[in-house]
Amino acid sequence: MASVDAGTLRRMSDALFIEKGLRSAGSTRFWGLLVLASVIASAGVVGDSTATVIGAMIVAPLMTPILGSALALVLADRSQVVRCVLLVLGGALAVVAVGMLLGWIAAPPDSFASNSQVTSRISPRLIDLLAALATGTVGAFALVRADISDTLPGVAIAISLVPPLAVTGLLLTVGRYHDAGESTLLFATNVAAIVATGTVVFLVFGVRAVAQESGFAVGRFRGGSLAAVVGLMILIAVPLTTGTITVARDRSLAADARPVAEKWAATGKWQIASVEGRNGVVVIGVLGLPPQPAPTALRAALDRNGMRDADLELHLVGGRTHWCPADTDTCTVRDSAIG
Repeated sequence: MASVDAGTLRRMSDALFIEKGLRSAGSTRFWGLLVLASVIASAGVVGDSTATVIGAMIVAPLMTPILGSALALVLADRSQVVRCVLLVLGGALAVVAVGMLLGWIAAPPDSFASNSQVTSRISPRLIDLLAALATGTVGAFALVRADISDTLPGVAIAISLVPPLAVTGLLLTVGRYHDAGESTLLFATNVAAIVATGTVVFLVFGVRAVAQESGFAVGRFRGGSLAAVVGLMILIAVPLTTGTITVARDRSLAADARPVAEKWAATGKWQIASVEGRNGVVVIGVLGLPPQPAPTALRAALDRNGMRDADLELHLVGGRTHWCPADTDTCTVRDSAIG
């Protein structure tokens, strides 16, 4: 594997290490683009617009300090590691805050229960980690190789950084705390993958040796740094494995519940808009005109078909939500989705 040269290393450090001072060109660019990307992502999620969310991914600058953390780790530059980590954490909190602000302004009656942008970011799995590892590798490789740097916009789209945080902020405003945690986990997964793959790519390309020869400040690279990165990956993989199992179980639950729900809805000439399994809860969306079929009848039908242990969350037209707990024959009406 060919090593980088001093010019490439200088270009990388200039691109990834944001200058100190809030009024510096790098800082104003970072925070300005981050706030704008947060607004775009939050608006895209609220409007359930994939195109708008993709626009936020392209604008978002969070990948810069994340890859900067990887380069700083390889150079063993503690001050830059701390600065990059603080920028990532501060940036993440800023995105969540913007999401919460827009959530207070524009939260829908169903608390984003039927929003595809939210749904796609609250069930992180191992496959998301694998995708993030591949994408992070491409991003680091594109930085090392100037001749393929035109792939970076595609990397920005592939790696989801700002949208999950916007989803976290939006969900916090409607009390869906568990799902907010899941979207935060997706963000953490992508961050961990970028740092891990960036560290490996920079080491493989001999960044440390070039830095030492070129007069860069290079500290002692300890095995503990790699161990910390590996430990972070393992720490992330555990809940993702659990999430993978949960998603498989929820899909099976939704498949079993759909025919039961369709038979129930047919009694009142209603239509089943959606059937999901969500952390062991059957979530069903129903469309139709009054009178509505009795939610308790659906609860009883699910019990008869082996789903006695699953709670039922029934969303009816107009935003009303019926909550029918497992092992009961009663349902209560709630104004918003269950968190």
